[in-house]
Amino acid sequence: MLTAYTSRSGAVVSDEPHGESLPESCVWLDLLNPTSEEDAMVEQRVGVDVPSIEQMSEIESSSRMYIENGARYLTMTLVADAEGEKPHVAAVTCILAGNRLVTVRHDELRAFTAYSLQIRRSGTPPKNGEAALMGLLEVIIDRAADLTEKIGASVDEISQWVFEQNVVRATRRRNYRAVLRAIGRKGGVLSMARESLVSISRVLLFLSADTSEKSVSKDSRAELRTMLRDVRSVLDHITFLSDKITFILDAALGMVTLEQNDIVQAFSVVSVVLMPPTLIASAYGMNFHNMPELSWTYGYPLALLAMLLSSVLPFLFFRWKRWL
Repeated sequence: MLTAYTSRSGAVVSDEPHGESLPESCVWLDLLNPTSEEDAMVEQRVGVDVPSIEQMSEIESSSRMYIENGARYLTMTLVADAEGEKPHVAAVTCILAGNRLVTVRHDELRAFTAYSLQIRRSGTPPKNGEAALMGLLEVIIDRAADLTEKIGASVDEISQWVFEQNVVRATRRRNYRAVLRAIGRKGGVLSMARESLVSISRVLLFLSADTSEKSVSKDSRAELRTMLRDVRSVLDHITFLSDKITFILDAALGMVTLEQNDIVQAFSVVSVVLMPPTLIASAYGMNFHNMPELSWTYGYPLALLAMLLSSVLPFLFFRWKRWL
C-alpha cells in the first residue's frame, strides 16, 4: 500500500495514489507491503531504487546506509508487535531523495501510525523530506523509550512477586513456570529494543557525519545530536534493565532450587525417621524358633514402644539441630 502525505488548504492529507498519479507537493511517501506496480511508480517519479525485503534484511553497514544517485538510503530495525503475541524486529528503509522522504516497510508499526496522527492533528505538514525524517525519527525514539519504561514497570512487578514474603508457598510454586516465561519474554523484547536503538544510533551518526552537498541542515544537525543523546540514555537504561532481569532470573531459579531442596529435605527426614522402626519391625518379623522375645507377654507393646521412640528421637534431634 502506498500512502502519500501532502497538504491541501493548510491541512495534512494522505492519499492512496492510483495508476500513474502521484501528488507533486507530497513530502512523504509511505510504502507498506508495496506491490511491484507501486515500487515501479515510486522509482519512476522519485528516481530512487526501492529495496526488496531481502536487501533490507542485510546486516552490513554498507548495505544499510549509503548514498546512491544523490539519495540517502537509511535502514534500521524497529520492534513490531511489542505487546502482542509474537514480538519481532522489522526492517525499515528511509530514502531521503531531494525534498521527499520515502519509507519502505513490511510490518505495521505504531511509530508510523503515531507520526501520521501527529502531523494530521497539528495541521502543519513537514516542509520537506528532511523535516519529515527528523519528525519520524523523534517519534520512533519516543516509542522505544515508552516501550522500555513499560518493560521496566513489568520487571518491577515480577521482582516484587519473586521476593514477596506473604505469597503462599503453594501459589508461588505453582506460578514459577509462568514467572520464568514472563522474565524470558521481557528479556527478549528488551533485547529487540536494544537492537533497534543501536540501528537508530547508527542512522543518526551517518546523517551527522554526512558532509556531502546535500547534507542535512544546521538545525537538523542540532536535532540529531539531541536524539543521539536520547538514544544513548535509553540504551543505558536498557543495560540496567538487562542486568536487573538477569538478577531476577537467577533469584527465581534460586527460589525454585530452594523449594526443591525443601521437598527433598522433607523426604529425607521421613526416610530417616522411619528407618529405625523399620529395622526393629524387620528384626522381629523373622520368626526364628529360638527368639526369646516371641514368648514375652508384653513383647508386642514393647516393640511398638521401641519403634515409636526410635522415630521420635531422630525427629527431636533434627529440631534441636534446627534442620527442620
